[in-house]
Amino acid sequence: MKKVTILIPCYNEEASLPQLFEALSRLMDEQASYDWEILLVNDGSRDRTLQCIKDMRQRDDRFCYVDLSRNFGKEAAMLAGFDHARGDCMIIMDADLQHPPSAIPEMLSYWEEGYEDVYARRITRGRESWLRKRLSLCYYSLLQKSTRVEVLPNVGDFRLLDRKCIEALKQLRETERYTKGMYCWIGFRKKEILFEQGDRVAGVSSWNMRSLFNLAIDGFTSFTTAPLRIATLLGLSVSMLAFLYMCYIFVKTIVWGEPVQGFPTLMMAILFLGGVQLICIGIIGEYIGRIFNETKGRPVYFVNDVQM
Repeated sequence: MKKVTILIPCYNEEASLPQLFEALSRLMDEQASYDWEILLVNDGSRDRTLQCIKDMRQRDDRFCYVDLSRNFGKEAAMLAGFDHARGDCMIIMDADLQHPPSAIPEMLSYWEEGYEDVYARRITRGRESWLRKRLSLCYYSLLQKSTRVEVLPNVGDFRLLDRKCIEALKQLRETERYTKGMYCWIGFRKKEILFEQGDRVAGVSSWNMRSLFNLAIDGFTSFTTAPLRIATLLGLSVSMLAFLYMCYIFVKTIVWGEPVQGFPTLMMAILFLGGVQLICIGIIGEYIGRIFNETKGRPVYFVNDVQM
């Protein structure tokens, strides 16, 4: 009998877990031909999430958990799940049931056909603001154009991964992680399915605009050096414009003279060039900061307790 692991990172999901337990219990009863393992990773939750997970374990020993020593972030929590999953394949989903368990049988059917990465593409994005949807689409568009690795738009972590993919992802130990890009980077045979993303069944999302912005920066700096190239091209362009402007001022002074010193023009040029320099230094600083973090060689996470 093939073993299937469902990996669920959890951070302050106390309100969602009872409904998640019922939904997954029904799924496992309906798909009794598989040996199931539900692996919940508690990412340093501050509410009663860990106690709820332990209660679920008491009711059904197919529910396992990894309790991290503090909040390391979803990317680190997923790596902890990769390290502890025992299934022949693994399905990653959120605890808030925005990822419907009803899509899992379709994923399993394609896996049985030989596909090694069955990813779910959102038809709709649920209850999101217009601004957040537009910014997400713009972000994916920019990332696609700036990297050599295809990063799929409207595709998140809801997917099935074969054991081959799990072992490949376990080898990628960088601390500055962007798993959505890693899925595409490792390759393997992929298959798309479509699903309607629902709204959270309970609780409040921990992904605010600031968190999403930080994730976007991680995506750019992890999978493309295009910002550095843009900074170089911007510097060359500004230098060329400055040289042409210098030639214009020189010719103008020789031919017509310059009775009035151009203080406003001088200030505009200084401020513009200073702004460009600060932008370029900031871009370089982002990459240097990531190099600094990687050179420390620290573990991505620490485990407080494991129950398998």
